[in-house]
Amino acid sequence: MAMRMKRLIGYDIGGTKCCVLYGTAESDSVKVRDKIRFETTDVDATIRSLFSATRAIMSRNSLTAGAVHAAGVSCGGPLDSRRGVIMSPPNLPGWDDIRIVDMIQKEFGIPAAVQNDANACALAEWKFGAGRGTENMIFMTFGTGLGAGLILDGHLYSGTNDNAGEIGHIRLSDFGPVGYGKAGSFEGFCSGGGMAQLAKSLVREKLQMGESPALCPDYEGIDSLTAKKVAEYADAGDGLALEVCRITASFLGRGISMLIDVLNPERVVIGSIYERAAHLFREQMEAVIMKEALPNARKVCRVVPAELGDSIGDIAALSVAAEASVPVGFAAANAVAAVSAPKEV
Repeated sequence: MAMRMKRLIGYDIGGTKCCVLYGTAESDSVKVRDKIRFETTDVDATIRSLFSATRAIMSRNSLTAGAVHAAGVSCGGPLDSRRGVIMSPPNLPGWDDIRIVDMIQKEFGIPAAVQNDANACALAEWKFGAGRGTENMIFMTFGTGLGAGLILDGHLYSGTNDNAGEIGHIRLSDFGPVGYGKAGSFEGFCSGGGMAQLAKSLVREKLQMGESPALCPDYEGIDSLTAKKVAEYADAGDGLALEVCRITASFLGRGISMLIDVLNPERVVIGSIYERAAHLFREQMEAVIMKEALPNARKVCRVVPAELGDSIGDIAALSVAAEASVPVGFAAANAVAAVSAPKEV
């Protein structure tokens, strides 16, 4: 049955920038109708900016509280999605026990929900991207770090206290690049930072043996090595860069095999680096999955790149709103608060 159109407010709160969005969702499509973006500053000033941008968007789109299904917040963790509280994310200094859901509901009379950014992106790809039509899906970030959002039996699974999906912390080797505070972790091998660490290690080996690899011909360039540079050189056929990708792909396959065995998903959707450069990892990753994962579970699971690209942050915030449970009569009881005069935070 087709979903009726929902009018949504989204908040994408990041360490350097924030966005407030107005969007509409219907069936398996979502559209961003309006957007205001600004820099993240201190907590009080940023919340004031979030609310003033919300008032501006509601005003210029003639929205009342009663017309909006819900507001959704996508933010880095840790947080408590059940209580609607942001709990001191590392990239948001000063955001200590911020009751963001209560604040939005009080300010605008709109029901609200919050999810960590990996869970929010999982909702986005599940409803509107590469995971459409699935009941059991894993979304993996594979960007600056490595995290996951889990869709199980047709619902977002966040765990007992919002710590489900922290796959980057799994140790895949006793030694290796450091990620998530752990050497040899899944994040250490399968993230932008991890790939840079691998490249630096392999380059040092070559330099110490008197070689000058094209990826980095001298010691001065080691600190500037990035996953992006590795991918560019790998695309050009550079052997050392291809070896970095092979190692990363091997551990990506090993980690995904564990997830397939434990969770039996029908789809694993991978974003960021994999979305942009799947061709550098797919063959080796699939070879490891073929060897390591249970055959019956492996046969029903596809590993695919994410689809939403650079728009995923916007869609993620709106997806949290689209999935929010709205109490009967909530908007009508609180509609008087919509588009209110500015208040102090």
